[in-house]
Amino acid sequence: MRPYFTLMKLDQIINNIHTRAGIQQLNPMQQAMAATDARQVMLLAPTGSGKTLAFAIYMLRRVKPTAQGVQAVVIAPSRELVLQIFSVVRPLATDIKTTPLYGGHPMVDEVNTLTASLPGIIIATPGRLLDHLQRGNLRLDKASTLILDEYDKSLELGFADEMSRIVKRMPGRANTLLTSATRLNELPPYITLDTLETLDYTASTPAPRHRMQVVEVPSPHRDKLPTLLHLVRSLDNGRTVIFVNHRESAERVHQALVKAGIPAGLYHGGLEQRLRQQALDLLDNGTTPVLVSTDLASRGIDIDNIRSVIHYHLPPSAESWTHRNGRTARQDATGTIYAIIHDDENRPDYLSTDRTWHPDETTYSANPVATDTATIHINAGRREKISRGDIAGYLIKTGGLDPAEVGKIKVNDHDALVAVPAAKVQALLAATATQRLKNTRVRLSLIRP
Repeated sequence: MRPYFTLMKLDQIINNIHTRAGIQQLNPMQQAMAATDARQVMLLAPTGSGKTLAFAIYMLRRVKPTAQGVQAVVIAPSRELVLQIFSVVRPLATDIKTTPLYGGHPMVDEVNTLTASLPGIIIATPGRLLDHLQRGNLRLDKASTLILDEYDKSLELGFADEMSRIVKRMPGRANTLLTSATRLNELPPYITLDTLETLDYTASTPAPRHRMQVVEVPSPHRDKLPTLLHLVRSLDNGRTVIFVNHRESAERVHQALVKAGIPAGLYHGGLEQRLRQQALDLLDNGTTPVLVSTDLASRGIDIDNIRSVIHYHLPPSAESWTHRNGRTARQDATGTIYAIIHDDENRPDYLSTDRTWHPDETTYSANPVATDTATIHINAGRREKISRGDIAGYLIKTGGLDPAEVGKIKVNDHDALVAVPAAKVQALLAATATQRLKNTRVRLSLIRP
């Protein structure tokens, strides 16, 4: 007799959202995802609207916790987005192994995870997932649910062939959900949808929570850097993302900020994956409250309380403008958008602002962007059986920190990052230099952004 498996109950999913994600009230989009029985869905929603949780609810309602093999596949266009989705899904998917697959870190770790036991949910970039399939590391023939998050970006990045080949390996696919932050007419050529239910929440844009301001570069100056530095020094302390259009510009702007004593991180596609993820972690934990980035950061990062987005360069399209601005004013928060332009610079139609900010009309902030936080690197992680609790206890008992001084802890496969008071770093390193962490000899070092 074939074993009987039951689907994950909606009330369990909702309870996990309350207790594990700390979200007490679903928004209308998430409620709609909890209620729909549609097998083919197009979900259109702006960035910062809770879209990831919405499609996670849809997916979890269609998996069976005790069944064997891959049941659901989420495909996303970037490593960062894969990790962000994983951070949302994993706490909710109780009794369902959830595994992220993405490039930029050792494949052997993923192979070992897949060999130990097959996951029920895969969250992956197209290229990495196809690589595992071709190597025979997993099968998708029993997977019934496919989520294509930001499918338009996947098409734009040229992943159509990889995704087509993946979909062909899912003959049991019964449920398909595609998401996008903008209204598009183009569907992936490898997806055949007979009856498509479109849920359009793009009109629910968070723009009313944005304040838009043009920052004019004083004539006859052409270099925007002095204006940018003046603007950043005028902002109250908080997280800020500065967008540029080119990697070379990102490097130049970052160097100027650091030279001016402003704690800033750097993020672009030319950096190795470790440094890219580290830049996001240091923004998240407060070590570097300013991030200079190309459009790579316009999607797939979900960091709370980004107060300001600065367009050092205007983006190449209205769609990019929307995605960049979506990094702030997420959910119920508010934020300010600044666009630095010359008097004679073309102002595209999408550039609508509340007011113009002149660098000479304001004094510097009395509470400027600054940090008293540093990040410590520990050369051991999940694979060495090290947990966040282990690290916190070690820093308190051995390192001499008070519990309130232990900041955000990020545990990776083979290392960990932890935010600590900058003033306590040298004493902490000295106190732990010869001490073991959970019977493991580890090395602690200061990360210098």
